[in-house]
Amino acid sequence: MENNERNRIVDAALELGKQQSWEAVRLHAVAAAVGISLDKERLYFREKEDLVDAWFDRADSAMLQESEAPDFQALSPRQRLHRLIMTWLATLAPYRNVTRQMIYGKMELGHVHIQIPGLMRVSRTVQWIREAAHLNATYVRRALGEAGLTSIYLMTFFYWMKDNTPSSERTSCFLNWLLGTTEKLNQLLCGNVCSPTTKETTSTMPVKQTGSSQPKKLAKKK
Repeated sequence: MENNERNRIVDAALELGKQQSWEAVRLHAVAAAVGISLDKERLYFREKEDLVDAWFDRADSAMLQESEAPDFQALSPRQRLHRLIMTWLATLAPYRNVTRQMIYGKMELGHVHIQIPGLMRVSRTVQWIREAAHLNATYVRRALGEAGLTSIYLMTFFYWMKDNTPSSERTSCFLNWLLGTTEKLNQLLCGNVCSPTTKETTSTMPVKQTGSSQPKKLAKKK
């Protein structure tokens, strides 16, 4: 019952944002649309920004549920990342314009109090993507992979905001290109060490050595 009412509040806020703009949404109007008092609404959401977090939490949840699909583990790391991020975006798609307004509102000058939590929000979602994709790298490899994945996630998100193609087809192609390019670039520069899409980052097992790390000495001719 509690979750249902919480979801009704979020849905009402999104509809008001769609009809007007996210900037114009007020908590008293949301409460009136749901048929509850402001005091009861406060029990679920302390401020308007909490509604934004709840909206993105819904996308996180859909993405994690997708990772439980029977065929998911059979996918390559690159395919898993693509599927997870596109599922996350698909959840937001019915209110793409409202979502864009939410993000642009966070970027306005003087909104430091919501920009810092916004950065933490990005980090949290990226962590869930890594967990769902079973990327198990540690230490330096984890840090480098996480930085690369964060860049891919943000670039794809901002590209998606202006994509009006059916099922976000252009975004899907863009994400696939980003993942492929990052994979090739990282393999070129540092092997599999810092790529967020290679199979090496999905295992905690030691890498099998193919030969001695010491250079072999050439036998002298007699």
